[in-house]
Amino acid sequence: MDEKQDENLKDRNKGGLISLLQDSRFRKGMLIGVDIICVAVSFALSYILVTDLGRTVDSYELKSMIFPLIIYLVLNLMAFSSLKCYSTLWRYAGEEGIVSIFLAIVLYLVPVFAVHRICGYNFDILFYVLNTVFIMASTLSYRIIYSAVLAKINRKSANGDISKVLIIGAGDAGEMVIHELKRNPALGKTTVAIVDDDLNKVGRIIHGVKIVDTTARILDVVEKYEIDEIIFSIANIEHQRKRNILDICKNTNCKIQTIPGIYEIIDGKVHINQIRDVRIEDLLGREEVDVDFEKFANYIEGKNVIVTGGGGSIGSELCSQIANFNPSALIILDNYENNAYDIQQKLIRKHGDSLNLKVVIASVREIKRLDEIFNEYRPQIVFHAAAHKHVPLMEFNPGEAIKNNIFGTLNTARTASKYGAERFVLISTDKAVNPTNIMGATKRAAEMIIQTMNEQSDTEFVAVRFGNVLGSNGSVIPLLKKQIEEGGPVTVTHPMIIRYFMTIPEAVGLVIQAGAMAKGGEIFVLDMGEPVKILDLATNLIKFSGLEPDVDIKIEFTGLRPGEKLYEELLMAEEGLISTEHKKIFIGKPIEIDIDRTVELLDDLKAVVEEEEISKIEGLMKQLVTTYISVDVANAKRG
Repeated sequence: MDEKQDENLKDRNKGGLISLLQDSRFRKGMLIGVDIICVAVSFALSYILVTDLGRTVDSYELKSMIFPLIIYLVLNLMAFSSLKCYSTLWRYAGEEGIVSIFLAIVLYLVPVFAVHRICGYNFDILFYVLNTVFIMASTLSYRIIYSAVLAKINRKSANGDISKVLIIGAGDAGEMVIHELKRNPALGKTTVAIVDDDLNKVGRIIHGVKIVDTTARILDVVEKYEIDEIIFSIANIEHQRKRNILDICKNTNCKIQTIPGIYEIIDGKVHINQIRDVRIEDLLGREEVDVDFEKFANYIEGKNVIVTGGGGSIGSELCSQIANFNPSALIILDNYENNAYDIQQKLIRKHGDSLNLKVVIASVREIKRLDEIFNEYRPQIVFHAAAHKHVPLMEFNPGEAIKNNIFGTLNTARTASKYGAERFVLISTDKAVNPTNIMGATKRAAEMIIQTMNEQSDTEFVAVRFGNVLGSNGSVIPLLKKQIEEGGPVTVTHPMIIRYFMTIPEAVGLVIQAGAMAKGGEIFVLDMGEPVKILDLATNLIKFSGLEPDVDIKIEFTGLRPGEKLYEELLMAEEGLISTEHKKIFIGKPIEIDIDRTVELLDDLKAVVEEEEISKIEGLMKQLVTTYISVDVANAKRG
């Protein structure tokens, strides 16, 4: 329980037992008083039991016992105070707290032994045993009383609305989750059952909760024990196995949560505030891309690195990761100052003065401004993430997509080459493959530009292509979650629409890996596994929220948006695939590009967009990007 919960309890129970137990002065006085009683009772009992039980103890004998008893009490209080036993919150004390008690007992019983010898007593062992048992029992009693009173108060405050929890996983992580829930009754959750993959564990008990069955029988367990919530509590598990178990869970009406993966848990312990809702990335069924950080450090360390669009979803993560590789300077370039400011402050908080950080507000459309920036900072590595990415908006603003995605890329690439950058990495998209919208076509044109530039420059130009990024600006996931939170309806454009998905860290890992592997001219492609049907994605999100699709939350189909096709491809057929040293990363073989014709069309296109002759754009774009087809034709082929 955190300080805020403690304060809430105090507010609800002013004048009650919890308030007294939480008062430090009362608690310390009570513990000292209990120890005095334990020592006195232990001394009296051991004295009486060892001597004649039937005889009468006269007043002289009683007076002779007072002096050694006072010495014992003083020694006890000194030992326990020196080890801070009276300052410990015993309701939270673990192994260290128990050890401190034993050390305190040993510390004060050693001189007690000397007193016994002086006084001629012969009940050392009995006194030691009784004293230790009484003190340990009093400590446990304090924890039991506190927990019992706290649980009663919170049951009242929740008006009997306690959520029954099923824990998946009977390992260390599951044990910690159960323990955390037990000592935090204010959460209004009680663990009633555990399931685990290991059949040999069934029937055993963890913190008073029984392992009732295996994960194969989750549905039966949920029904039998009337489960309200499921907490997936296995940190170290194969991604596919986790997905299989969560697929079973989604067929219940329970709210489903999970602990972080083993690599997300920094200190090896699970805390209540780490338990989170299940995310779609938990269900992708594909292991995340491994990255070789030492290799990254070799080509980034000590270099000036610039990230265009550095305040965006991908750009900001790039900056965060690059900052870990000790660049000589990190230059964040963005035309939106709020995003640039956010990532700047994040990096300052994390790295302080150890990172040479520069933030530049500029647009990649302005060649003179770029020239000034590159001349001042002389970046050796360029990550070009600046782009317009929203498909429907770009359909209605094609000139802006061309100015930013095509000529912004051309400006940045030419400037990087002019000032001798070593590597230039373009962030591309699967929508560049057989594009059916202006955004995808402009990104394919950007790929053509970097392949052309690679033939004409000493700079190594490469592109990295991937699918939709979970949690990025404009991603479908945040939209669906918001719609669920608002009670629906959840909107899906088409029942058959599918997309590839990856996490932002994965995308950035691939981008940086590509920079390490680059020789020039490549288009790197990630093996993203199976595509995901958006309808299934929406359905799963509703179920994992403990709701039922089309009952609690309605799903509506709104029709394909302008320029949107039913599916995305990662490679054009003529590109083929070349393996790399990384099993998840491939290279699309570059297609032949007529450089002279490309330059001529770019000049024509630039004149058209500068004059805002929108009607001429589509024809020129289809000449420039020969694989650019209408969305209706593409969807018809798919159908």
